Amino acid sequence: MERLIIKSDSIGTWLNKIIERVPRVLAPVKDGAKAEFRSIKSDDEVAYDTITTTSSVKGAAFPRTETLFAYEKQGVETKLHDVAEENFVETVIWRARPCDAVGFNPLTTIFNWDYKDSLYNNRFDKLVIVSFACREADKCCFCTSVGGGPGNTTGSDIMLTQLDDNRTLVEVLTDKGHKLIDLSADSFINADDNINKESALANVPILFTKEQIHKNLAKAFDSPIWKAHSERCLGCGACAFVCPTCACFDIQEDAHGNYGRRVRCWDSCGFSLFTQHTSGHNPRPTQATRWRQRVMHKFSYMPDRLNVYGCTGCGRCSRACPVDMNIAEHLTSIANASHE
Repeated sequence: MERLIIKSDSIGTWLNKIIERVPRVLAPVKDGAKAEFRSIKSDDEVAYDTITTTSSVKGAAFPRTETLFAYEKQGVETKLHDVAEENFVETVIWRARPCDAVGFNPLTTIFNWDYKDSLYNNRFDKLVIVSFACREADKCCFCTSVGGGPGNTTGSDIMLTQLDDNRTLVEVLTDKGHKLIDLSADSFINADDNINKESALANVPILFTKEQIHKNLAKAFDSPIWKAHSERCLGCGACAFVCPTCACFDIQEDAHGNYGRRVRCWDSCGFSLFTQHTSGHNPRPTQATRWRQRVMHKFSYMPDRLNVYGCTGCGRCSRACPVDMNIAEHLTSIANASHE
């Protein structure tokens, strides 16, 4: 890792040079009172004053809707048309948060577990992630409780931490990151060894540990806590759609005459039809069982099977929930419960 310093008021010039050279740059852009990742053409478009975006940036590698392949019926024959993966463009994700960058770790694990998903992998390989450490946090943030932190560099190619006196610390973590630095090399100087990055970061209290959650879930499958937690849940799926790690998907057929395509689209284990069988039987017939699945999947099944947790503590699900369900509160109660 290389540590550099850039003047904070020179960051926009550097970004504009990146935009000139890179086919696509995604950054937070104001959308009313909120912000979302959008393709930008200038530094002036970036919403630098937001804690985080409403949705994560996972769609850069795992789009909300994507064609898996197309087909054309020609008499008794069918001709398949694969997606031109070589046309995926290099994409810089600018001003991601540490919880965004680390979210690609469980996603990549999922999409390479029992099958190498080339659509995901080829998109992900084209990404360069420039994260900004968090100087502020809100009541929904709990990254420190799941092994992360406001300055966590895991998953980032470059991390920027704003210091005082018009200085920003730049941690260059990968070869991809170095290539972006080279676009404006004269804007950087070497950082002093005595720079204290931690003093510039937000204070995010530790509410529990993921190990506590994992341990207690082993004896909580039949606990009444699931019904109590899920009483307000509408099953709308907003939590899954804004989450940086949720990877559930459905596959649909879009057919018109002799032409068609197979389409992958996001799904949610919170939806009532998610596990419904053709027979009509549903092994998760209530919102309580579906809420249990969501928590167990992220904090029990994934670490047991994939050795990775399915939560980065970004708090997006809590902010997006229309009935104000706060997952950090629920996880804290699980950590503190005996379930005997």
